[in-house]
Amino acid sequence: MILDQPIKKWFVDTTGQDSNFKSFVKSVSWRTVGTIDTIVISYFVTGQITMALSIGSVEVVSKILLYYLHERAWEKMTKVKVKA
Repeated sequence: MILDQPIKKWFVDTTGQDSNFKSFVKSVSWRTVGTIDTIVISYFVTGQITMALSIGSVEVVSKILLYYLHERAWEKMTKVKVKA
């Protein structure tokens, strides 16, 4: 685990909060899973792989952005306020 600490700096800022980069990586990984699910469901509903891929490609972009914004809002809302 030599790389553990340097890599951890990419995902947590100096205050211990999740970084923007971590939220972005989580958004992309979750959307990959979600898009595969959407494509599979779309294929079962339509029976057309072209249509399923079209539906999946449209939703992937919009949902990455929406999830990123959702994740950042949660990070701000759950931040512990420290009284000085």
